[in-house]
Amino acid sequence: MVASGAKRIRLGDLLVAQQYISQDQLEQALTEQKRTGLKLGRQLIALKFVEENALLGLLSKQLGIPFVELKHFRFDKDLVQSLPEAVARRYRVMILSEDDDGILLGMADPTDIFGLDDIQKVIDKPIKTAVVRESELLDILDIAYSRADEIANLAEQLDEELSEDAVDLSDIVTDAADSDAPVVKLLQKIFEEALSTKASDVHIEPDETVLRIRQRIDGVLVEQVMNEKRIAGALVVRLKLMANLDISEKRLPQDGRFNLRLARHNIDVRVSTMPVQFGESVVMRILDHTEGVRPLPAVGMPDIYINRFRKIIARPYGLVLVTGPTGSGKTTTLYGALSELNTPEKKIITVEDPVEYRLPRISQVQIHDRIGLDFGSVLRATLRQDPDILLVGEIRDAESAEIALRAAMTGHLVLSTLHTNDAVTSALRLIDMGVDPYLVAASLKAVVAQRLIRRVCESCSEPHPLTEEELAIFKNLTPGRDLNKEQFRKGAGCPHCFNTGYRGRVGVFELLEINGAMADALRENSVRAFNDAAHEHPNYRPLGASALDLARQGVTSLDEVLRVSAELADESLSEIAES
Repeated sequence: MVASGAKRIRLGDLLVAQQYISQDQLEQALTEQKRTGLKLGRQLIALKFVEENALLGLLSKQLGIPFVELKHFRFDKDLVQSLPEAVARRYRVMILSEDDDGILLGMADPTDIFGLDDIQKVIDKPIKTAVVRESELLDILDIAYSRADEIANLAEQLDEELSEDAVDLSDIVTDAADSDAPVVKLLQKIFEEALSTKASDVHIEPDETVLRIRQRIDGVLVEQVMNEKRIAGALVVRLKLMANLDISEKRLPQDGRFNLRLARHNIDVRVSTMPVQFGESVVMRILDHTEGVRPLPAVGMPDIYINRFRKIIARPYGLVLVTGPTGSGKTTTLYGALSELNTPEKKIITVEDPVEYRLPRISQVQIHDRIGLDFGSVLRATLRQDPDILLVGEIRDAESAEIALRAAMTGHLVLSTLHTNDAVTSALRLIDMGVDPYLVAASLKAVVAQRLIRRVCESCSEPHPLTEEELAIFKNLTPGRDLNKEQFRKGAGCPHCFNTGYRGRVGVFELLEINGAMADALRENSVRAFNDAAHEHPNYRPLGASALDLARQGVTSLDEVLRVSAELADESLSEIAES
């Protein structure tokens, strides 16, 4: 039976009585609730009539039950899984603890009497309730109800089906139109797992005796190994069919894409296949379009950089570069800029390979090298389309660089990306490509370099005293500071972060605005003069310094700073700490 917290409370009337909301706001929320189907509490929060913390605090007080911060709660995965996943997700609940007195149940809405009655039918022990944040609860449910075991079971079923002599592989994958087919169910679980763990890529890699499925989570691969190696062929063929690739071609790499609707998420999957020693390797880039394009503040750029960056992209002409390695968030930053520039008064054209996000009012061109639709030919054509702003997905060679720079010099704002380590080397890379130095000096206005580094998991974060080795690395970079007094932290590892010590990522940025001294150095093609001018710029702060600041604040670890900032490992760059 329900031991506590099962009081019948009319939430709306209570909020009005306590003067958290007005009667008019309650009626407006009830009207909107009929359209959305949300719980009243979630509807009030969505309308910003009441803050979530205030609502949860009021429920805790009125019901006489505890409020549990799940962000710092060490949950028992087996205990959480003892409640069926369908029940947990339907009623937004999870089992927090169990003792001789019964079960402590965390609920996003502890006033849901009917939900408690249904849960009591599943749990044969007395139930006590606590109120929790719904967003934190859903995160834990995604982690606790991991689909790794289901994936392994489905792989075993598919392997058994393939072992039947009378079954042909092509029949299995091409006739698998129904959702009950093992290959379809297996792929669905793989995508569900990738979605719940927020993986950016999924790798399917056949080895000599096993099949490896790896997900890139927060920039690092997490592996699941399966003994059913034979299923690799079925998975590859099925994915090729979904991506409209040639299933008979196994000797050459192929690229394709398809869209997927999964758990109310609109997923775009880019597929790349490559022949390897024991079959074909498949890598899938997962792009979740549900949240749409992120505005610049949501990208993670600090306020001091956002204000300067907005002034730069508000200029009517010039080239602005965003640089960094693959997967560092360059495209996200550029689309954030486009979302602010996208007005009826401006003609915007993008040239991309591939087009990652669809934007209204913007003319987006997909590159097709096979038919001669390359960056150079498309860029020349776009200049005849009377654009105000051009986005070039990537500057790859001298031809595309020169066209982009000339467009920037002749009255167009051009945004593009470049694969370089930092902002300073980006300008020089254009000259190395063979572009005339005067053209770079006249057109390039700013360079943003960025990385994504992992956040220390808030649930298992703990102080991290520096080791002697770490002190030796950083002592020359922080003159005059006692590093042992800094707030460095690390993650001990917990279920929230899959025992990695990290959860989520944060952007690290470097913004270099080209001034007169730097432009003169570019015209002379002088590397030393350009470096000196860049580091003398009063607003320039190197990438490594920004990463080190985040470590000092306890946001990330020193290991992460060293992993993504090679310049910090070089003690000769003492200007990082001095800037």
